[in-house]
Amino acid sequence: MKKRNIVISCMVLLMLIAVIGACAATSTRESTGEYVDDSVITTKVKSMLAADDFLKSFKIGVKTYRGVVQLSGFVNSQKAVDKATEIVKGVNGVKDIKNDLIVK
Repeated sequence: MKKRNIVISCMVLLMLIAVIGACAATSTRESTGEYVDDSVITTKVKSMLAADDFLKSFKIGVKTYRGVVQLSGFVNSQKAVDKATEIVKGVNGVKDIKNDLIVK
């Protein structure tokens, strides 16, 4: 009976270690927490761009990976690029901006 309890305890411990290890980040994969943080940043940036009267007519794509926000799409002036960059800088949690907006 005692041996059985030890085996069960070891199995439970191994399962907990596996679950915790599955949530850890690697150099090529985000952790669960980082993914959630990036989703929050992306949502904030998208809503702020949509709320801006000058930028809401442009279709600007937003992706976030480990706090780095990537903007993509087409705008009609450098002023729009600068305005979008300014908005992204104002969002909490943004570490850097990769601006791939094209002025056409």
